[in-house]
Formats: sequence, structure tokens, C-alpha cells
Amino acid sequence: MANDGGDDNTSFTQREALFYHSTIRPGKIEIIASKPMATQRDLSLAYSPGVAAPVQAIADDPACAAIYTARSNLVAVISNGTAILGMGNLGALAAKPVMEGKAVLFKRFADVDSIDIELATEDPEAFINAVALMEPSFGGINLEDIKAPECFIIEQALRDRMNIPIMHDDQHGTAIIAAAGLINALHLTGRRMEDVKMVVNGAGASAIACTALIKAMGVRHENVIMCDRSGPIHVGRDNVDQWKSAHAVHTDARSLEEALVGADIFLGLSAAGALKPEWVAKMASRPIIFAMANPNPEILPEEARAVKPDAIIATGRSDYPNQVNNVLGFPFIFRGALDVQATTINEEMKIAAAEAIAALARERVPEEVAAAYGVDRQFGEDYIIPAPFDPRLMERVSAAVAKAAMDSGVAKACIEDLEAYKISLKARLNPTTSVLTKVYESLQKNPRRVIFAEAEEDVVIRAAIQFRDFGYGTPVLVGRTHAVRDKLLSLGIKDPDQFEIQNSADSEHVSQMVDHLYQRLQRRGYTERDVRRMVNQDRNVFAALLLAIDKGDAMITGLTRPFAQTIKEVGLVIDAKEGELPFGVHMMLGKNYTVFLADTTVNERPDAQMLAHIATETAKVARRLGHEPRVAFLSYSTFGNPSGKWLENIREAVHILDERQPGFEYEGEMAPDAALNPKVMALYPFSRLSGPANVLIMPGLQSANVSAKLLRELAGATTIGPMLIGMEKPVQIAPMTSIAPDVLTLAVLAAARVVG
Repeated sequence: MANDGGDDNTSFTQREALFYHSTIRPGKIEIIASKPMATQRDLSLAYSPGVAAPVQAIADDPACAAIYTARSNLVAVISNGTAILGMGNLGALAAKPVMEGKAVLFKRFADVDSIDIELATEDPEAFINAVALMEPSFGGINLEDIKAPECFIIEQALRDRMNIPIMHDDQHGTAIIAAAGLINALHLTGRRMEDVKMVVNGAGASAIACTALIKAMGVRHENVIMCDRSGPIHVGRDNVDQWKSAHAVHTDARSLEEALVGADIFLGLSAAGALKPEWVAKMASRPIIFAMANPNPEILPEEARAVKPDAIIATGRSDYPNQVNNVLGFPFIFRGALDVQATTINEEMKIAAAEAIAALARERVPEEVAAAYGVDRQFGEDYIIPAPFDPRLMERVSAAVAKAAMDSGVAKACIEDLEAYKISLKARLNPTTSVLTKVYESLQKNPRRVIFAEAEEDVVIRAAIQFRDFGYGTPVLVGRTHAVRDKLLSLGIKDPDQFEIQNSADSEHVSQMVDHLYQRLQRRGYTERDVRRMVNQDRNVFAALLLAIDKGDAMITGLTRPFAQTIKEVGLVIDAKEGELPFGVHMMLGKNYTVFLADTTVNERPDAQMLAHIATETAKVARRLGHEPRVAFLSYSTFGNPSGKWLENIREAVHILDERQPGFEYEGEMAPDAALNPKVMALYPFSRLSGPANVLIMPGLQSANVSAKLLRELAGATTIGPMLIGMEKPVQIAPMTSIAPDVLTLAVLAAARVVG
């Protein structure tokens, strides 16, 4: 049915999918303590005897569980594996990768902690009893991949027995997003809910939930014809279960084709090809077609528009406009429900979610959101549903759901200030992750050739394989032909010849490379013989020359040699951009923050002009990655205390920016705590920073490089980089300790021209 956060058009091999799930540590989730656990006192507070106090408080007042435990931000994703994706009944254990994936989506999109639970039973009563007994553990239950009609029985029984939000996302998630799109399609075509004629093809869990919600929003029961494999469900038809019979109507239609005559809306949750173009021709003018079967819809948009050019069309696929994607809904619905401690997810909350999603699509997409998240459309026939990575979904949908829960009387906690709540929601997520996702998607649409200079290395070849398999472009592998081929074979590539290998021993480009490099270096003391030897023997020089003569769009190297040596070798071939200064940026990603550190790799003792340039260019990188830059020039001194002889460069850099008025916040000189800690920042009310800095400009290479590596090793922050900025061609130099995902990320950023 409708998409659930993945990308049906992503190309990758089974090998890479299995490697992804097994590398680093098995699976996709882990438990991390949220409190200090370093000392005996910490452990005594965390367990015995410290737990006695919250235990007694909860025993005295159960509402205290929301204060003293993680329950109020904890959702269980539960399945028995009877309807896994489109794969059928494969059992509870086989469902675990999917349920782990759903847990990851909860965390990624709404900062909701989630645990997957797989129950080895197909008996609805046993399933219901098992889940109901877990109510004290969780703030909400997300049911997933349970076949119909058991899913109806299970969900209703659990809603009756439990006092926390329960939602079968395969039903209601799809219904909410489809309803949001329908609101906007009706708006564009000037129709009213109560007047439209709708045909639903499919009578499974999603179709029944969609139909029920849309009727609750105003579409008349008698104006909806639901069809299953046997045709329209009409009054008096035999062999119709209680869930289907609730949607039976009086109709003379006995086929989907007959039901569609004059219909305003087609809602498909069935199978590929179920809607024929000649049937679309019989629908009303400006028909609304939601063909949501996955991976292939009931009709392709181009087929429908061939007979009805004015049709408004949505599918479950990401390669067409108007994707009905459940990830637009379920994370934020649970976020809002959890934050008001709702006892259920009722119709009012679902409708509020649908209306909030629809309203967001009608708003003009701000330029910064459009640029950062790859939203290239505004409200209209091809944009009736927001993009899944629009960061505004978190605040709008969660707040709407929370308000609806309070207004309908199912909230046990009250949010007094909804505007303040929206602000707090924005702060929960790190926008970098969304932007990086859009960078990957944009590269799939505009693939590039990336030169992998050290293709005999296991890490590099894995990254190159992923680069190709994920559709980012063509990897150009530099190395000895037999060694690279052997490596490809060892990693499961059955036909190594499908990869382009460039070997200096037999490359047709060597003569051109020698001429090119000799022209550059002949007045720097290099003979033609020196140049030829470097081309033939140095992979960094050879790879950089491939880039220089336009045989690739970007280059990645660094695994086999220190950064300083590598950049020196690359610098023999590729210059800095005219008027630019090469430097390095480390990007440190926390749960809900990103910090950019510069210069961490190149310039040992930058002067004031260099510092100002580094700040300005790093701010541009931060903006391209979704952040409004707040730049702090760091020092051991905060505004002259203590004073010292190494501060003038920093102060002068600030003065230079004062004169240039660069269009972002900046301040300095300041110590790290004055730049990052709100309590310390409050001691300096004159500071021009409106919040903690996210771009940290270091006074010198030693402090920058040491800081970046300390943060990576001790703080456990996810690190991207160093990213090399300011070169004439996109070149990235990965750390020698990189793993394949690190190399892949730098290759993508270079190819997409986000950095470089």
C-alpha cells in the first residue's frame, strides 16, 4: 500500500542490504543510558537504593511515571509478521528488521524512543492478551504488518482494554495522509466533501480505514462504492464480512468499470494495473486519482493523464509528485499524543493531523526550506502533499494532534502554551539529517562520476559499490586492474567488468596527463621524467589528473596516507579556487544539534583575513546543510578575560566581518563555554549571538584538529569530515580510520557540490 518512509525507487543489491544490517553491530537499534553511569554514586542513584524514591512516588501517584521514567516517550512497535510489507506471512522473527526500521523512523522524525516487539502467535486473543499486559511499559503502541481481518479485531480490543494510544499504522497512517491529499485536491477542483462520488478499489485494512476516515470528514456514505476482488460491495451481496458490510451501498454497478462512471475520486489500495485508462476516461472531469498500490500503482500517472490531462494524481512512490507516505503522519501523531499523555488516538486527532498536513502543503514553502530540503514545488496539482522531509511537519502536526487530544477530552496532561510547545518541538531534531537525505536523493536524480583513488582498499571498494548500487553515479576505480578485480570478486561482484577501472600501467589517458602536469610543473623544478614517474606511480596524482582532465566529477582519497601528504600530492595537480583559501571543516552531529569546526586540517596559523574568510565560507556550508549560522571565534579568552598576546588576529577578524556585514551572526573572541552554554552566555548580555554557536572558528590548526579528534573519540559524536573546502575541483580527503559509510558520505557531498 502507501509508502512507509522508504524509497521504492532506490536501487541496491541484496548483498549491500545485508551488509548494512550486519556491519558495525547487528541490527539498527541500541539502548543508550540518558543519565551519567560513571561512578558508584551514579549507579546507586540509577538502581538500588536510588530507585526506591521514584518507585514510591509512582505507587502513590501513577502520573509520576511520566516524570521519573521514559514511559511518556516510549512506543512499542508490535507485529506478528502475518503481513510483512508486500511479502506476506513470513512469521514474527522475519518481521524484526521491519519493526526495527519503524523504530528508527520514530526516532529520526519525531525523537520518539521506540522498541520493537515481535509476537510468535497468529491467535488474535493471545496477541491481544500479550500486548495488553505490557501497558505499564509503554506510552503508546504502534501495530504493524498484521493481516486483515485479525488487525481489526486486535486493534479494537486493545483500544477497549488499554488506556494509552493504540494505532495500526497500516490502516490509519495511510488514511491520514490520503485524507490530507484529498482535502487539497478538492480545494483545487472546487469540490465539497459532501458532494463528491468516490470509488475505493481494495477492501483490506488500509482501504477500510481510509474510507472510514474520509466519511468521518464529510463524504457521504451513499456516495462511496467500495470494490474488492468480486466487485462493488452492495447491499445484499453474499460472503461479505462485518468490516466490508459496513460500507455496503445500494448500487446497480457490478464491476469497478461500472462504478467509475462519473466518479470524482478513485482511491486505490489494491494491485498494480487495476485501473485501466479507458475506465479513467469515464470518470468526471478533473478526476482525483489516488493510486496507492506499492511498489507499482493501480495506474501510472502518465497513463491516467493520457486520457484525462486535468487529473490530480497521487501514488505511493517517491519518483512521482504527491507521494502518500506514512512517515508524514505516524511519528508526529504519536509525538503529540505522548506529549499530552493521551489515552487513545481518536477520530478528532486523526482529522486534526490530516488537516494540519493539508494546510502545510497549501503554505508557500520558504526559500530556505526549499533550498535545504530539495522542495522544488509550491501548492498546486503536483504538490498537494508536503515533502516527507519538510522540517515544519514536526511542529505543525504534533501540535495539532496534541490540541485535538486536549479539546476532545482524552489528554491527561495539558499544554498551556502551544506556541512555546511548537518551538520546543523544532529544537528536538537535527535538521542536518533531513538535508543529507535530500542531497542523496538529488544525486540519484543527477548522478555523477566519482574517482575513488585507492580502489584496492576494502573500505574504498565497499563505498564505491554502494555509490553505484544506490544510484548516485559511476565509480571510477583507480588501482592495479587484477587487484581491483580480485577485490570486487571477493565482495560478491560476479561481473567485475561492469566497473570502470583506471590503471596507470595501461590507461589511454597517461600521455594527456603527462602533458598536462608537465605544463604545470616545468617551472617548479620538475623534469618530464619526474612527471611521468609521478603519473605512473602515484595514485593520488593519477586520480587527481583524471579529475583535472574531466574524466570524473569529483575525487575521494585519503585512506592510505596522512592528510598532509595527501593534500600535497593532490595540490601538485589541482589548485585552490581563484581568490579562495583551502581549509577543512569537521561536522559534528549530535541528536538535535550540528556543530561545524574550522579550520581543522590546512592552515596552521591563520591571520585575521584568513579567519574571516574561513568563517564566511563555513557559514555558507552550514546554510547549505540546513542551518542558520551562528559563528563564534574561539579562544582561551572571553572578551579580554584573561588577556594575552594571541588575541589580535581573532579581534581583527571580527572587525573585518563588521565592515563586510556578511549576513549571519558572529561574535568573539570567546571561550567554548561562552559560545555554547546558555548559562555562561547569559553572563554576556551584549553578545551578538542569539543562541549557542553552531560554527566554531578555531584560532589555529593545533587547537582545531585536537578538538575535532577529541570530540570524535571521547564524546561519541557522529563526525563527517574533514570536508575540504576551496579547491578548484571537488576533492575530499577521508581520514585513514574511515569506514565505508564515511567514504560514501564524503563522495556524495563532493559529487553533489555541497562542499568542495
